[in-house]
Amino acid sequence: MKTIFTACLSLLFYINAAAQSNFYKISAGGGFGLTQSFADLKKHSFGLAGYGLVDYYFTPFISAGIEGQMGEINGGNRKTDPNHREFINSYKAFTINGKIALGALIDYQKGEFSNSIKGLYIGTGFGLVMNDVNRVRKEPVDPDLPVTDPPAPDKIWPGKEKSTNLLFPLNVGINFYFPDRSGYTRYILNFNYQSNLTIGEGLDGYDESSRSFKNGMPDVYTYFSVGLRYQFGSIGLFHKTIF
Repeated sequence: MKTIFTACLSLLFYINAAAQSNFYKISAGGGFGLTQSFADLKKHSFGLAGYGLVDYYFTPFISAGIEGQMGEINGGNRKTDPNHREFINSYKAFTINGKIALGALIDYQKGEFSNSIKGLYIGTGFGLVMNDVNRVRKEPVDPDLPVTDPPAPDKIWPGKEKSTNLLFPLNVGINFYFPDRSGYTRYILNFNYQSNLTIGEGLDGYDESSRSFKNGMPDVYTYFSVGLRYQFGSIGLFHKTIF
């Protein structure tokens, strides 16, 4: 009887342990991608940017961390823009973000579609964007004439080349998890789409709100990126298997 009881207890412990998994609580990584501006100028151009981040995982699917970006945000075209304006913003941004993935909310099962989308997440946060804008603001004396070389005298537009604005990112993306030899999540392949709302008129360097025609729309830029992350640090226990 004692042997049977011990065997049943061991089996129960095994079943319970098999339904759990360990995970590393810290990840660090980076990647690159494309920015697109949605500011005061009509042409929404693309730019290149890279990022790095460090996240702390409360569970495999709930995290908080810090992110830094550096690259370019571009817009306008001095030949086609109605006011012959163009800008290149060599920006830096730093944000604090929180994210929650579907794996924390759904009962995913191995081999089912729910398992393949458990890494789909949404998140938000706040931070700062530091703008360093090169503003091209050459305008021909006669708008019907082409842009001259050398260009016509400057038309002064209000705004600043260097500024710092509040930033509110909204992240939507998906993580794909890869284990190490111990079966713990060690590597993450990430695809992320980020929409960034800025408070202020520094993103493109043109502050049209101070002109006779009011500009009530905030400056926005989006960032689509691909990245890799490496997990390490202390180990946590999750109530379900990750793979």
